[in-house]
Amino acid sequence: MTPDLRYPVGPWARPAQVTPEWRANHITQIAELPAALRAAVAGLSDAQLDTPYRPGGWTVRQVVHHVADSHVNAYVRIKLALTEADPTIKPYDEQRWAELPDSALPIDVSLRLIDAVHERWVALLRALPPASFARPYQHPESGPHTIDIALSSYAWHGRHHTAHITRLREQEGW
Repeated sequence: MTPDLRYPVGPWARPAQVTPEWRANHITQIAELPAALRAAVAGLSDAQLDTPYRPGGWTVRQVVHHVADSHVNAYVRIKLALTEADPTIKPYDEQRWAELPDSALPIDVSLRLIDAVHERWVALLRALPPASFARPYQHPESGPHTIDIALSSYAWHGRHHTAHITRLREQEGW
């Protein structure tokens, strides 16, 4: 764990090399995220859920809703890459999404969404032939991606935000 509160598992880096074992490990990380996130927020009160994970950061509630928003987008992006020729995906303003009224809902709404999206996402990923992971898509802000790059990014993303919550719990003694 890094002392930087923004990046408790370190910043994301593009994979240098992809092997079948690497890919299987990252798919497993995506499969395990719903349970890990549920464990991270288990038993938290509304006051605790409305506590920022760091000064100037999102609240735990916003983090949970953000993970749902982000991973729904990831699932759609991968399906676009699988069904279209090098599609350009639509980015979104994560900060503004985190400020929308639905980010004040109970977290169980997003936890259920994460469960469902991850069940479908993992089933899709596990059924893909290896060549499909090289399918590209274009991100207008960060350039070309492949499904392998997305796999790496979103496996990290789940660990990253879960660690925001678990680190806050440790610091606060919750």
